[in-house]
Amino acid sequence: MKKKILSMLLACVMVVGLLAGCGGGKKDEGTDASKEGASSDGAVLVYAQGADPRGLDPHLVDDGESAKVTIQIYEGLLEYEETTTELRPCLAEEMPTVSEDGLTYTFKLRQGVKFHDGTDFNAEAVKFNIERQTVNKTEDMPYADFCYSYVDHVEVVDDYTVNIVLKEKYTPFLANMAMVFAGPMVSPTACEKYNNNLNENPCGTGPYKFNSWNKDEKVVLDRNEDYWGEPAKCKQVVIKTIPDASARVTALETGEVDIIDGIDPNMVEQLQANSDLQVNLDEGMNINYMAYNTERLTDPEVRIALSQAINVDEMVKGLYNGFATKADSILPTFLPGYSADVKQVSYDPEAAKATLAAKGVTKLSVITYSNPRPYNTATGKTLAETVQGYLKEVGVECDIQTFDWTTYKDKVMAGDYDICFYGWNGDNGDADNFLNLLCDENTAMNVARLKDATYNEMIAKAAQTPNGDERNAAYADAEKYLAGIAAWLPISHQQNITANRKNISHFVYHPTATVDLAIVEKAQ
Repeated sequence: MKKKILSMLLACVMVVGLLAGCGGGKKDEGTDASKEGASSDGAVLVYAQGADPRGLDPHLVDDGESAKVTIQIYEGLLEYEETTTELRPCLAEEMPTVSEDGLTYTFKLRQGVKFHDGTDFNAEAVKFNIERQTVNKTEDMPYADFCYSYVDHVEVVDDYTVNIVLKEKYTPFLANMAMVFAGPMVSPTACEKYNNNLNENPCGTGPYKFNSWNKDEKVVLDRNEDYWGEPAKCKQVVIKTIPDASARVTALETGEVDIIDGIDPNMVEQLQANSDLQVNLDEGMNINYMAYNTERLTDPEVRIALSQAINVDEMVKGLYNGFATKADSILPTFLPGYSADVKQVSYDPEAAKATLAAKGVTKLSVITYSNPRPYNTATGKTLAETVQGYLKEVGVECDIQTFDWTTYKDKVMAGDYDICFYGWNGDNGDADNFLNLLCDENTAMNVARLKDATYNEMIAKAAQTPNGDERNAAYADAEKYLAGIAAWLPISHQQNITANRKNISHFVYHPTATVDLAIVEKAQ
């Protein structure tokens, strides 16, 4: 016998009331001001970010710059509410039912939905999309295991009904299905046409359709006039790549662009002083961290000593101008599973110097990125150079190599480093989404390359535990264990800082670091 899972939603999704109202953030007084009666219908909305997308196939990429484009083009069976990670139906017409044993999820699908190539969205398309990342998975699918590792098989019941059957109970399953990567539905016909890679030929069901992509310059999207739901407010969206933070600010001030993100905290005051602009400050669901390559720095005592050398509190205060907080936990404080009892390695340069000298550690290979990230507005280069200074004081020289984001992702996967800088913006408001990273076999996700059977077992047990105190305690215990082996040095939780011109309304920077530009209006 099946039962509706509506009563389970508040337990299944994590960041609801605590993040409610975060879209648009703390706004300057009097800034919620689109012009009365002005129409967005023929408007071109221009959004600027700090790096180019890596690709436009949501099953083949995992970076935030790609996500801000793909979320306009693709949709999943479920999606998040406008300002929280509470779930609601999308391509499914209602929330699914779940079998008594907790293994079979039955989705009823919307009828009459078309992919952008004119083909039908139906149960066969759902089966294709999930099997693309399970049965026919390639090594280029970073989120496949993250989202679908617990899926056993998919059954087509009829044209608009599908069963997803799990191998065992998995508490985060529905929250994962709404994530911007892996969960979205791509056109099976387009996949066949473009040799199973839609990175440059995206085709979904969403409110915007792909027009063009000039690499390192802009992606252009056109309103989907045949969209099944509420049509997009603006006729066209242009997502521009402007790597330099000051250049993005200038582009906003001159009206070249309408919205920017990745704002240097030192520029916030300048933006707030401009009466034509609106600055939005939202609590970030993220972690900014330094990762040790545990395949090369195999000794936990060395990793602990390196962490002891770095004054994280001083560094965060100096780099982020009050717009980030020191990370005492990998989990943001508002996520269930967070525990104040988790203690990271403490700053102790004298102990660090003694241990590193005894271990013979004098030089490290460090790689980092050149652009700002949602979790690090200071850029990876600035962060790496700051760490370099601390390590030099304890007798360790750092050879830093800096790369653009796309190249950097490849370098991380290659693994030729002792230390790298990375971060994570939560996809779904669940603790598993953060802590499972260090279990993942994909090195694009698990950049510390950690393979620890004890930790893996702890996370697997937590993922199968129902939401509540027992599950929260299990994640807290896993974090304590992780802090003891120092695979990461957690650094900070970054506020999301965005800005827009005041003729823009209904702009929301979601807790998952994505943006739904279809709801944004631009007064003419």
